[in-house]
Amino acid sequence: MGDKENSGENTAVETIDRDALRTKYREERDKRIRPDANDQYVEASGRFAHFLDDPYTERVDREPLFDEVTVAIIGGGFSGLVTGARLRQAGVEGVRLIEGGGDVGGAWYWNRYPGAMCDTAAMVYLPLLEETGHVPTMKYTFAPEIIRQAQLIAHKFGLYDNALFSTEVTEHRWDEATSRWIIRTNRGDEIRARFVSMGTGPLHRPKLPGIPGIETFARHSFHTSRWDYGYTGGDPSGAVMEKLSDKRVGIIGTGATAVQCIPYLARAAQELFVFQRTPSSIDVRNNHPIDPEWFADLEPGWQGRWLMNFATLQSGGFADEDLVKDGWTDISQRIRDRVIADGGDLSPASMRRAYEDSDDEKMTEIRLRVDAVVGNREAAEALKPWYRQLCKRPCFHDEYLQAYNLPNVHLVDTRGQGVERIDETGVWVDGSHYELDCLIFASGFEVGTEYERRSGFETFGRDGLSLSKHWDDGMQTMHGIHVRGFPNLFIVGVTQAANLISNVTQNLTEAATTIAAIVTQALATGADEVEVSAEAERAWMKLLEGTSETFLADPDCTPGYYNNEGRPMGSREQLFSSRYPEGAVAYFAFIDAWRNAGTFEGLEFRERSS
Repeated sequence: MGDKENSGENTAVETIDRDALRTKYREERDKRIRPDANDQYVEASGRFAHFLDDPYTERVDREPLFDEVTVAIIGGGFSGLVTGARLRQAGVEGVRLIEGGGDVGGAWYWNRYPGAMCDTAAMVYLPLLEETGHVPTMKYTFAPEIIRQAQLIAHKFGLYDNALFSTEVTEHRWDEATSRWIIRTNRGDEIRARFVSMGTGPLHRPKLPGIPGIETFARHSFHTSRWDYGYTGGDPSGAVMEKLSDKRVGIIGTGATAVQCIPYLARAAQELFVFQRTPSSIDVRNNHPIDPEWFADLEPGWQGRWLMNFATLQSGGFADEDLVKDGWTDISQRIRDRVIADGGDLSPASMRRAYEDSDDEKMTEIRLRVDAVVGNREAAEALKPWYRQLCKRPCFHDEYLQAYNLPNVHLVDTRGQGVERIDETGVWVDGSHYELDCLIFASGFEVGTEYERRSGFETFGRDGLSLSKHWDDGMQTMHGIHVRGFPNLFIVGVTQAANLISNVTQNLTEAATTIAAIVTQALATGADEVEVSAEAERAWMKLLEGTSETFLADPDCTPGYYNNEGRPMGSREQLFSSRYPEGAVAYFAFIDAWRNAGTFEGLEFRERSS
């Protein structure tokens, strides 16, 4: 495809003083440690509930539904779509999506901010490409194309036919007498479901920064996941936001979302003020069109091969070829080369040393790139990330750093402290006031907060036990999918399974394939209930002990949602971030063998007692 290697624009890496680098990392980390950790964020409820409103689809009134389905899928993002697709491929009828947004897409339905795009290559990120026949237009596709792929999946597998949109689940409760889940919604629905698949994910409920005075801002404001094109002008395809030409715009947050939308704001606003607490790591993107003729020559099964190639490199494995060639696999290749140069020593100490050396090299290149791109020396210094690349979500962009060379763009670096306060007319930082017409919150989603808060509803299993209460001391599952005490319920996510965060959709597709196999088995055998045995769940939890990504909590990591906002990872936090001990590829191989064995070891299939 004509890829270039994703190394920095200036690859001249000076001799690295590793002791000085560690000291710098820890100094910068310590500036940002907050005692309130995740409690620093404000939930979008009460007086902030309007930040959850859907600006894209008008809600249409309808009569409540009182009916029954075979499988209810909560969440219409990729987790729900791939689960629905796999169920329909297996011949399961009576599948219903229930989605709070006005269409499918999940995070991509909500994230329509200008410049929104995937940061993992489309060839592996977009699920079911072979099944839908979609040819990605670019190596990294923009949000409108990602939504179209979601819609293609829904159309291809008939998932629109029975779907409920603009409908939020308020609770679902297990009915012991009938072995059914009773799902209630904000539209007055009461739906009975034989099985429930939950794929709500954390990236649909925005959170707000808990800045004093945030509620007093009297001018226009919105969250990036509810972009107000009526105010800004433009559209999700990237058209110029002409209504900002006379506006002073502020944006709080410089994570992955802000990195993508700031170049568009920079081109449109009269003045743009970027309020930065921690700079993101910005590597080269090198996006380019995908050649349709090249794509047409790919052999059947190509996506599965690409997925496993990518996962192998991300899991510390070795591959003869890097098919994806992106920023995620770049550091993996560096680690591989160092291990080979070290005689192929695969001991934990050798792998750790290879990782640290490769990361030091990569991050030095990334900081040198800032100097090469940003003309203002003060801004360039503030934009340099002083932490390991994977401490925060790595970003890849070829216009973000360049935006700070524009005269109307002002980087307001808070030196790790964040915005001081907000008032009716603007933002205060270090005693200085910045008057604004519009304030945009790029403050992320409910990641790391309590389960009920993230999902927006509660789940009640046997004897009325709530899932959030059941997980008070940490997540407990088998395979990351099944929970004892919650029969016929499936969790679709990444935790306590592969936990491949560089390509979430592969995790979702594997879980969906597993769920379809289990539901098919239950229907074929007439089982009313499927539940993990207590022994099997305990065995899985024992297997996972100590497998969270503990390096993210080390003194070299700046606080963020990857590492519990810099707080020590206790047993509870580790359970919510644990993974299969041998890595993602080993998990995918394990779960494939498990479901294909046909015995579904660890699950109890039973008929309801009459």
